[in-house]
Amino acid sequence: MTEQHPERTDWRAVWQLIKPYWVSEEKWKALGLLAAVIGLALGMVYLNVLFNTWSRDSFNALESKNYAAFKEQLWRFSYLAFIYITVAIYRVYLRQSLEMRWRAWLTRHYMGEWLANQAYYRIEQSRIADNPDQRIAEDLNMLTTETLMLSLELLSSVVTLVSFIGILWSVSGPLAFALAGTEFTIPAYMVWFAIAYAAVGSGMVWLVGRPLVRQNFHQQRYEANFRFGLIRIRENAEAVALYRGEAQEQAHLDGRFEQIRANWWRIMRTTKQLNVVSTFYAQFAIIFPMLVAAPRYFSGAITLGVYSQIGDAFSQVQDALSWFVTAFNRLAEWKASVNRLAGFHAAVALARSQERGITVERNNVGAILADRVQLHLPNGQSLTRPLSFEIHRGQRILVEGPSGCGKSTLFRAIAGIWPYGAGTVELPQEARLLFVPQKSYLPIGTLRAAIAYPAADHAYRDLAIAHYLDLCRLSHLKDHLDMADNWSQRLSPGEQQRLAFVRVLLTRPGIVFLDEATSALDPESEAWLYELVSRELPDAAIISIAHREAVASFHDLRWRFVHEGWGRDDTATDTGMPRYAIRATAIAATATA
Repeated sequence: MTEQHPERTDWRAVWQLIKPYWVSEEKWKALGLLAAVIGLALGMVYLNVLFNTWSRDSFNALESKNYAAFKEQLWRFSYLAFIYITVAIYRVYLRQSLEMRWRAWLTRHYMGEWLANQAYYRIEQSRIADNPDQRIAEDLNMLTTETLMLSLELLSSVVTLVSFIGILWSVSGPLAFALAGTEFTIPAYMVWFAIAYAAVGSGMVWLVGRPLVRQNFHQQRYEANFRFGLIRIRENAEAVALYRGEAQEQAHLDGRFEQIRANWWRIMRTTKQLNVVSTFYAQFAIIFPMLVAAPRYFSGAITLGVYSQIGDAFSQVQDALSWFVTAFNRLAEWKASVNRLAGFHAAVALARSQERGITVERNNVGAILADRVQLHLPNGQSLTRPLSFEIHRGQRILVEGPSGCGKSTLFRAIAGIWPYGAGTVELPQEARLLFVPQKSYLPIGTLRAAIAYPAADHAYRDLAIAHYLDLCRLSHLKDHLDMADNWSQRLSPGEQQRLAFVRVLLTRPGIVFLDEATSALDPESEAWLYELVSRELPDAAIISIAHREAVASFHDLRWRFVHEGWGRDDTATDTGMPRYAIRATAIAATATA
C-alpha cells in the first residue's frame, strides 16, 4: 500500500489540495468572505493597538490622580469594547461560514473524483490507499478548518508584530551596561529581548514536539481501522453469530485497539514533554517584560502608563513571535491530515489514470464482441489464454468452470471495471447491460429506493413494483415500500436475490449477466425465476454463472472454462498459475451425449 510519508510534506501537493476551491465557480463568494474575515482580523489588531494606548493613558491618569481624564478613559473603553465584541463575533461567524462552504465544495469534488471511472473500485483492488471514508469525512474537515484558522492566526500575528514592534521600539528605550571595562548600549532592548525569548522557545518546542507529526498520522489511521472493524461486525452480524465468532472478533478488535492505545501513550509522552516547555515558556512570559522594564521605571525614566504600555506591547510582540509555539500541536495534526489527503489525492489520480489493458468500446453491430481478451490478476498473474467470443441478442449462455478460473472476472472485464489484462471488448451502442452479482447491493433507505437502485426512488410506478414483487414471490414486501431500513441486514439472502430479479424485470435490460444470482435459492424457486426472466425478457441475452446442472435447461449454449496447462503466456512472465480457455458446446448436444 502506498502512503504519503508522515513527516514529509510536498508543498506543491499541499497547494494542489488548497488551490481548486479558490479558482472554482464559487471563487468570488469565497474571496469575498475571505476578504471580510481578513478585514475583521486586521480590525482586531488595530483595536488592540487602541487598547494599548488606552492602557497607557488610563495608568497615567491613575498615577496623576486625574479623575476627569480617568472618567474619559472609561467611556473610551466602553465604545472600544463594544466594537471589539462585534468584530470578534462576526469574524468567527464569517470564518465558519467560509469553512463550511469550502468543505462542502471539497467534499463534492473529492467524492466525484473518487466515484468517477470506478476509481474507488480500483483503489480497493490495488490497496493503494486505506480508509477513504475517513479521508473524505475527517481529513477534509481538518484541511478546511485548520488551514483557515492557522493562516488567519499567522496573518494576525504578522500584522500584530509589525504594529506593536514599532510601539515597543519607541517606548522601550536603550539599555546601557559595561562588560570587561567596555560600555555597551542596546537600542530598543525590549524588542531584542522579545525576539530572543521567542526564538529560544520556538526552537525548544520544535525539537521536543517534532515526533507528534508522525504519531498523529498513525493515530488517525489506527482509529479509522478500529472503526472499520466495528462496522464490519455490524454488517456481518448474522454470520458472526452463526459461527460463534465473538471471541475471534474480540481478539481482532483488541489488537486494533492496542495499536490505538500504544500510539496514544506515545502521543501523551511527547505532549507531556511539549507541555513542560510551552507552559514554562508561557508562564515566564508574564513576568519577563515586567522584570526587564522595571529598572527604567524605578529609575524614573518612564511613567507608570509607559511601563504598562511596554508590558502590553512586549506581550503582543512576544505572542506574535510565539505563533509557532502556541500552534505547534495543531500544526502537527494539520500536517498529518494533509499528508493523508495528499496520499489519497495521488491514489485517486493514479487509479483514474491507470492504463486499461482491456479496452472497452461501443459498436453498432448489436452484439458483444470480444477479441483476444486475456484476464490477469492485479499482480500481473495470468488467468486465461486470449479469449475471443460473440454474444448475440436472445442468446442464453451458461458459464461454468472451477472456482478461481476467471468466470466472474470475465464479467467484470465486459462491464469495463477490470483493467488488468489485454484485448478488446465491444458493447452494443444502444443495448442496456445489467450485471447481477451473487449479493446485490441494497442501499440503506426505503425499500422503493433499494428496488429502483441505481435509478431514482420514483422511477417505477407502485403498480409495476407490486406486480413484479408478486411474480418473484415477495408479496409480503408490498406494504413496506416506504419503510426505511438497512435491507441487506433485514432480508434473508434468498429474499435479496429475488429482489434483485425484481430490479431486473423493472429495468428490462437488453443483456443480463447473472453471477450466481440464484445460489441462495431452492431449486424450485431458482427454476421459477429463470423461467420468469425468459418469459418477460424474450429478446434479451442472458449469460449466467451457475453450478447447478438444473440451470442448464434454461440456456442453449455452455461455456466451460477448461484448464490448458501451466507456463508462460504471450505477455506475462512465468506466473506459476494455470491458464484457462473457454470451450463452447450446445446444451442440447451435451445433454444428448
